[in-house]
Amino acid sequence: MPNFDIIRKSCPKQSYRVASIMGTYDLQSNAIEEHFVGNIDLPDDWQIGLIVGNSGTGKTTIAKELFADAYVTNFEYTAESILDDMPKEASVEQITKTFTSVGLASVPTWLKSYDVLSNGEKMRCDIARAILMPDTMFVFDEFTSVVDRTVAKVGSFAMQKAIRKTKKKFIAVGCHEDVEDWLLPDWVFDTNSMTFRICEGQKKNRPTCRLDIYETKEKDYYWNIFKKHHYLSHSHNNAARVFVATLDGKLCAFMSILPFPHPKKKGY
Repeated sequence: MPNFDIIRKSCPKQSYRVASIMGTYDLQSNAIEEHFVGNIDLPDDWQIGLIVGNSGTGKTTIAKELFADAYVTNFEYTAESILDDMPKEASVEQITKTFTSVGLASVPTWLKSYDVLSNGEKMRCDIARAILMPDTMFVFDEFTSVVDRTVAKVGSFAMQKAIRKTKKKFIAVGCHEDVEDWLLPDWVFDTNSMTFRICEGQKKNRPTCRLDIYETKEKDYYWNIFKKHHYLSHSHNNAARVFVATLDGKLCAFMSILPFPHPKKKGY
């Protein structure tokens, strides 16, 4: 992609309030100009890009100018379940696989309407919908901006794995540099310095995380935390063995195992 030179001007009408501010702060003109100059030299073979920088450095302006056709605006969600808000041409199997691949794996959540989802669930739902759409490239603004950093990192890693299983191209736009280590982009454009770089070898150098799995006797306590995510029953068998997992010290998973006799085949 060639060099870009983007100028954005804002010239509000000379209202009483505008004139008051100009006089108070000794502004010589009511014209506000933003000027962004840089170069994004995209490689031939890439799937994931990252445009990152502080607020006000031009991330959104540059992304909209250079990738206008792929820019994801607010999806319209009107159905009573997010399942029915997915593209009509997508099968149930495709939808559920995509939900799971981006980390939206709670079955009861699939039956909820979009407006009752958490911010993290909404982000995953939007990404899943973009993946299921026929477009070959999509740009997602404010990526991970409204979720906590643990969700942002784990979610970024799950999403990049899901995207790389397709032939789509994805560009994340955001202000948090910490997602780079988990999103593993093929290129990064930093709007703080207006510099572009190709990322090589990141897959080998991604950060480590600590996942601990252990059996617990406090079955009811942990079941009460996780039962809302269970899709078979809201009751729990006391005879089951229960395991929980923590990610970097934070509770993240629950597993219950109930042994039962397996029917033997004839001749055994």
